[in-house]
Amino acid sequence: MTTRTFRITVRGVFDGLSAGQRAELLSRAAEHDVLRAAFTPGGHLSYDITARPAFTFRFQDTGEEEEDILAATERAEEAARAWLTERGYGHKNLRSSAEDLSHAPLSKRQRRAAAQRQD
Repeated sequence: MTTRTFRITVRGVFDGLSAGQRAELLSRAAEHDVLRAAFTPGGHLSYDITARPAFTFRFQDTGEEEEDILAATERAEEAARAWLTERGYGHKNLRSSAEDLSHAPLSKRQRRAAAQRQD
């Protein structure tokens, strides 16, 4: 059986932040910049609080069956909620999307490499 890789994106909006919480997020904005965004097992948070109160967590998880993506999505949502709750950050409108990379289309370079392996 092959291992499938899942990419889960959890989006939401900060809600009811205090001035101190907002200042804390602003002070750590560089490490949460969208240009540094990556899908990681522990999750990566990105936001631009100066532009809008929205945030995105990116998680990477694995499973053996196609149905495992549902459990991976639940774990990602719970991890995002826990991170926000532990820090006292109010939030709303959490929603998630997930992708099974085994169904993702291949890039040109990947198609070329696959074709060369078959030759």
